[in-house]
Amino acid sequence: MENSVMLLTKQILTSTVVILFVGMIFGKLSRLIKLPDVVLFLLAGIIIGPAVLNLISIDEASIANQLILVYGSAFILYEGGREIKLQVLNQVKVSVGLLSTLGVVVSSAVVGYAASYIFNIELIYGLLIGAIVASTDPASLIPVFQQVKIVDKIKQTVISESAFNDAMGTIAVFSVLTVIRLGKFNFSQNIKELIIMIFGGILVGAIVGLLISLSISNKKFGIFYEYAPIMSMIVVAISYVSAELIGGSGYMASFVAGLVCGNKSTFGLRIPDTAYYVQVHFRETLATIFRMSIFILLGTHVNFESLSKYWGYSVLIVLILMFVARPLSVWISTIFDKKSEWTFKEKLFIMWVRETGVIPAAMSGIVVSLKLPGYQIVSSVVFMAIIITLAFQATTTKWVAQKLGVLQESNNSSNRSA
Repeated sequence: MENSVMLLTKQILTSTVVILFVGMIFGKLSRLIKLPDVVLFLLAGIIIGPAVLNLISIDEASIANQLILVYGSAFILYEGGREIKLQVLNQVKVSVGLLSTLGVVVSSAVVGYAASYIFNIELIYGLLIGAIVASTDPASLIPVFQQVKIVDKIKQTVISESAFNDAMGTIAVFSVLTVIRLGKFNFSQNIKELIIMIFGGILVGAIVGLLISLSISNKKFGIFYEYAPIMSMIVVAISYVSAELIGGSGYMASFVAGLVCGNKSTFGLRIPDTAYYVQVHFRETLATIFRMSIFILLGTHVNFESLSKYWGYSVLIVLILMFVARPLSVWISTIFDKKSEWTFKEKLFIMWVRETGVIPAAMSGIVVSLKLPGYQIVSSVVFMAIIITLAFQATTTKWVAQKLGVLQESNNSSNRSA
């Protein structure tokens, strides 16, 4: 027993070193060839994974893999929340709400019907594919927007949507799985679960974010301000676990906690200068490590057997997602928001940025583990969605932004709330 534990420990340590070292190499390469680093990390995972060099092989169901995916995604969401300004979010709250709810439904339906026809499968399994790829991915979008300076209104709308639509996308997937398992759809029960996921996550994130902000502030309750970097790790874990315990969305709670922590000056709270700068550097380093790990691991889990059979039809589904489902969902969702005064070019840009990543990959993993009919099709479509949206849309974000005139000319704002 002891030998097996020691062997597992060595394997985890070895895999960690390989992932970080290879991640640094491909991160430097991404800057040289001017591609988003997440694209290179995914490629790195394929190269060092079982399909090519077989340097690391971490099972999708392993604790190590799940911990990196869950906590890493939650931390990246927390970081994304910190970049959102409440004043700007308030201006586009209707669009964000509709994009992350109605938009997910529209995308799921369009892709679902297309998948059932193209792959000649039952509609319910087509809708399962649609629900899985309907949500966008903050772990992909946030790094891109850190490199490409988009005007705040658009940037914060897209990042907020990607955080909030995780709950809707997840409940949509589990609703379809329930129909497959029971053969019926319980509308009231699923709506109840959705409400708990959304508002439970928001409530927990707001409370935890405020309490942690108080504990590291310059007020009399700020007894842990010198441990601000460590508290940034703790706030994510507490938010995620607490929300999940009450049936809320842990990812949404992490995002809202970041939103509160990043806007603590609104509540009259500040963090001492020394602690602030230390925490910023610590969070940036940790976010980089998680981004490397998540996408490299995704690359190691590519199922080339499924791809060889279904890649052609999978590409067609992804093109429908990009050029039919996404534009339609954005148009329908923004047409009702008159207050935001979206221009045609701004809408076009929002239609273009909808990278697929961690959450769809996790949902795909669940379907694959259940060995449902057509699980290989699901695996193939999700992988192609990740590859194409990252390699094609993420890499052209700056070019499209320039053509549409939505780049931020200068960024002189400073957010001193940690």
